[in-house]
Amino acid sequence: MRLVTEPDFVTETRIAYDTVAGSYAEELRDLLDASPWDRAMLGTFAELVGGTGPVGDLGCGPGRLTGYLASLGLDVFGVDLSPGMVDAARRAHPGLRFEVGSLAALDLEDGSLAGALAWYSLIHTPPEELPPVVAELARVLAPGGRLLTGFQVGDERRRITQGYGHDVAFDAYRLQPDFVAGLCAAAGLVVEARLVREPQGPYEKTPQACLLARKPG
Repeated sequence: MRLVTEPDFVTETRIAYDTVAGSYAEELRDLLDASPWDRAMLGTFAELVGGTGPVGDLGCGPGRLTGYLASLGLDVFGVDLSPGMVDAARRAHPGLRFEVGSLAALDLEDGSLAGALAWYSLIHTPPEELPPVVAELARVLAPGGRLLTGFQVGDERRRITQGYGHDVAFDAYRLQPDFVAGLCAAAGLVVEARLVREPQGPYEKTPQACLLARKPG
């Protein structure tokens, strides 16, 4: 679901991911195989929320983690800003549900999710615009539900002009774990665990972080 009046950064992000959708899906398809740390965090998330209700992969891209969470037994669906990414996800995982939508205005009922995954999907929103986005993620979680988010560690904005063999124009923000933990706390979530790891492989230039938070209740 699109916002009625959409910020420029949202439009730029959608256009960029529509542009790279096919090559992105192909290049990153097996990326999780090389990251035991990420699999550990995703596995813990799956263990905590499994069997307690639906899970949203929010900012799902081509669905590679949606499919992985489904393989761990979760009742999971995907939402992404980019129609191109949603099309790629539907082709790759025809048995799962994927919809176009915005993290800032999710078409979901209050308290409807047992879990929400925001895997590198907060990084294209300016940090000062993130509090209502994280509040929206908290809104859709049921009491006791979990949020798992991943992001690059740092303090800077990066202007991306080349990606996956294409010319693009959009921003990405590196974030500090304490800042993201503060956003979660402000939204009423309790951070249960965090992981900061060194960069791996050709796609990572800085440390990477994951935070797992719970909605009290």
